[in-house]
Amino acid sequence: MKLLNKTIVLTGGTSGIGRQLVEQLVGDNQLIVLGRDAEKLSTLKKQWPSIITFQVDLADVNQVHLIAQSIASAKTEIDLLINNAAAQFMPKFTDEAFTFDTVKKEVDTNFTSVCALIHGLLPALLASESSRVININSALGLVPKASSAVYCATKGALNIFSQSLRYQLEGSVVGVQQAFLPLVDTAMTKGRGKNKISSDAAAAEIIAGIEKGEDDFDIGATRFLRVLNALAPFAARKLLKAS
Repeated sequence: MKLLNKTIVLTGGTSGIGRQLVEQLVGDNQLIVLGRDAEKLSTLKKQWPSIITFQVDLADVNQVHLIAQSIASAKTEIDLLINNAAAQFMPKFTDEAFTFDTVKKEVDTNFTSVCALIHGLLPALLASESSRVININSALGLVPKASSAVYCATKGALNIFSQSLRYQLEGSVVGVQQAFLPLVDTAMTKGRGKNKISSDAAAAEIIAGIEKGEDDFDIGATRFLRVLNALAPFAARKLLKAS
């Protein structure tokens, strides 16, 4: 699929990887961007007036579903849904800084909202000649680490959900893809990890993977992790545990 003259719904398009996806796709496509920060969405709209924006907190899944249905009604054909936004809370359950309220927010933002968007947009995705759902996943969806247990769980759930949804949509015009990212240099990862790839490089590789049509494609060091996990899972677990 060449990403040219497509109608694309994107979450988390105001910063990080999402912002880079906007910059690399906006010139040739109609973008519909969902984000939480109204001011950042306004700035995005001023820079690229063709972009359609919706302000919504992805943790508010009922509102997300309503907006998805509204988009599907206004745009009878959607070519791509890119589920990019995510939230990550670092404290362990044993840390004093851990608060239980973050569990629901993380699950709803990273997983339930994805389900809401796909279901709400499905009529428009099915009306397209050829459409895709692209779920931006993480190496932590393959092998978890000690911190961010809920984040790891949501990414693992997203992996299994994507595979099952692919079965459900088999034979339809809707394909389901996943991009598995290594540590990317964004605001969310500030002060953590080494050898990060840039957000613009990650966005470029995501676009390349979409256009190649690969079901599940690995970016950067995730390619090595997948091989290691297949050959020596104990070594992969040890490597990621303290990452």
